[in-house]
Formats: sequence, structure tokens, C-alpha cells
Amino acid sequence: MANPVDTAARPEKPSEADSVYAWWRLVASIMMGSIGGVGLWSSVVLLPEVESQFDVDRSAASLPYTSVMIGIMLGNVLMGRLADRFGVITPVLIGSIAMGVGYAGAAFTTNLWLLLFFQGVLIGGLGTSSTFGPLIAAISHWFIRRRGIAVALVASGSYIAGTIWPPVVEAMMETLGWRDTHLIIAAICVVTIPPFTLALRRKPPRETMEATDQAAGSGRRPAPVSLPVLQALLFLAGIACCIAMSMPQVHIVAYCVDLDLGKARGAEMLSIMLGLGVVSRIGFGMLMDRIGALWTLLLSSSLQALSLLLYVPADGLYSLYLVSALFGLFQGGIVPTYAVIIREYFPASQAGTRVGLVLSATMAGMALGGWISGEIFDLTLSYTAAFLNGFVWNLINMAIVALLLWRGRLPRLSLPRPRRLLADAPLVGRWPGAL
Repeated sequence: MANPVDTAARPEKPSEADSVYAWWRLVASIMMGSIGGVGLWSSVVLLPEVESQFDVDRSAASLPYTSVMIGIMLGNVLMGRLADRFGVITPVLIGSIAMGVGYAGAAFTTNLWLLLFFQGVLIGGLGTSSTFGPLIAAISHWFIRRRGIAVALVASGSYIAGTIWPPVVEAMMETLGWRDTHLIIAAICVVTIPPFTLALRRKPPRETMEATDQAAGSGRRPAPVSLPVLQALLFLAGIACCIAMSMPQVHIVAYCVDLDLGKARGAEMLSIMLGLGVVSRIGFGMLMDRIGALWTLLLSSSLQALSLLLYVPADGLYSLYLVSALFGLFQGGIVPTYAVIIREYFPASQAGTRVGLVLSATMAGMALGGWISGEIFDLTLSYTAAFLNGFVWNLINMAIVALLLWRGRLPRLSLPRPRRLLADAPLVGRWPGAL
């Protein structure tokens, strides 16, 4: 009779966290975020066309952008909840179809209110939101040692979209007109996004899900405050940091026009901000893995506050280029930290919903901050007070983070010893013949 199989002697299945497959998921997530992020920026390029095609004033022509921002703000929560319940593929596929229908519908509409429906509900609320918050939350399940850089890279998808899509959309509009351009975007969203979901089919590794659930449930890694209070503080922090962040991003073009530097120079400064924002998110993501998310948030927020103050004396072309570059390098590290903080203290099964809530707060801060800065300018006929207003909101964000660090008794602010890059490469030890 054959001896029974000694199950204890069987080798354990290697962890998929931080594995080659996890990095492939990350690449696919970045691609989907960069494609779906078109919804954030196409309405900005569309503004002059809306003004002329629908015969409305500048404020009414800005409504498509506002509707998209509100849609993404609400959609982040809805799509995050769907991801928690059914997996991330479901909201992404819904978003792909919604963007296809939304852009196609917008191409044929002759009614401004119907255009706002397509922009706010389909393109923003169900579309772009599905390729932002849910993908950021989902990738956090696949990394432990490299969670910070992984989340930061996926969050960079929106900035990559902001760097690539506006000039592409503008060029297509010049050649084909805005309606045919929207039909092409619809086709791109429907055709290109679904194939990338094939990389998202596996369930998250058990250890990454259980570790966070145990931390939130058993107190192995207690939160600095109660979980409801922590969620509320992160929500407020998201609003505060993005009210500050919105000032240069929303008004830099108008500021350059006021200084007689020209609209084109302002657009170049905005492009510099967004491009260096990608670099910022990668850099701060790497730092987050070494000093922790809360310390990274405090550092990035402090540097953003400094750059806002530097805008006050900067009124020349080259000084504004320099300060805009610094602002881009400093502010990109803020938003990804919220997702990592959520994953450190809340149950993994709630990650999509809770990350969506905080990211919705950042969207609300961007929308509110852009409006507040405009109102301050109308009252003072200067952007100096608007920059200082952003600085004050930035201080509120820093105070919240400092409170959380103090309540947690200032954990983790020590850089580990430098290690060889090859030792941390995801391919090492995973494939035969790896160095």
C-alpha cells in the first residue's frame, strides 16, 4: 500500500504579492488610467467650441468641465463600491462602455444640457472615475514591499493623460472638428480598454488581504484615531490639499495672460506641472515605501505650501517657469499617499469604497479651489491673495497630518540601509536564468 502523501512536505505556493504578475497588472492599470483619463482633459480643450457652437458665454461653456469633475467625484465612490463587491474588472468594463456611449452621444448633441448629461454622468461619473479610484485601490492589494511606488504609478495615469491627450485632442479638432474627434475618442475607449482587463483576472493574494483585515480588526497595527474619525480627517485633508493645488493648475493660464506673457506660455507651464507631476508621484512613491505614507504626505504637502508662496513674488516669464516646475515636482506626491494610508488602517475589503471617498474629496477640493481663487481675484483684481488662500488651506492639510502622526506617536521615519537594485528587482528569483 502506498504511503499517504505528506502534505506538510509540499512546498507552499509562492506569493504573488510584488511578483512579476503584479507588475504586469500595474502596467495594464497605468495604460487604462492613461486612456480613461481623457475625460478629465477633453472638456478643457472643448471649451471654446462649446462657446461658439452653443452660443453661450464663458461661464456656461465651462459647465461641461464642472459636470465632469462632479461626475468623477461621485463616481469614485460608486465604482469603488462595485470593485469591492464584484472585482475591479466590472467597473472598468462599465466605464469603457459608458465613455464610448458618452463621447458618441456628445458628438451628435445640439443641446447644451444633453451635453452636460453625457459629460457628467457617462464620461465622468461612470467612465473616467472607473479608471482612477478603483484601479488605485486594486493595485494596492498586489504589493506589500512596493505598495507606495505601485499606487503612485497607477495614480500617475491621470497626469500622463493630461500630458498626452490635450495636444492630441486639439490637433484632431483642428483637422476633423470636435464632433468627429469625439467619435474617435469613443472608439478608442471601447476598443483599447477592455483588452487590458485580461491582466486583472486573478484574485488578490490572500496574505495582502488578510494582513490589512487583521490590522484593522485585531489592533496589530492600530490607527492613530478611531476609523470613522480617520476617514473624516482624510476626507477633510483631501479637500484642503486640493483647494491649494487647484490655484496654479486652474489659473496659471489666466495669470500669464494678466501678466502679458501670453496664453501659450501659460499652457506650457501647465504642461510642465503635469509632466513633472508624474516624476513627482514616482519619486514620492519610492520614498513612501521607505518612510511611510503619513510622513511622505507631510513632506509633499509642506513642499507644495512652499511653492505656493514662491508664486507670490514670481511675475516674470522665467521665474514662473521655474516655480511651476517646482510646484509640479512637489505636489504630485500628495494624492497617492491617501490610498496607502487607507490600505494600512482599513479592511482590505473596503479599500475601493474608502479610497473612492478620499479621492472624491480631492476632486471636490479641485473644483471648489478653482472657483474660490476666481472669486478672490474678482474681489482683489490680483492673484496674490488667491495664492495666499491656497497656502492657508495647505496649512490645514499639514495640521491634520501632523495630528495623525502625533496621535500615532510619530511612527516610522527611518530610511533602511541601501540595497542593491538587482536584489529588489521583481524579476530576480522569479524566472529561470534571472541574475
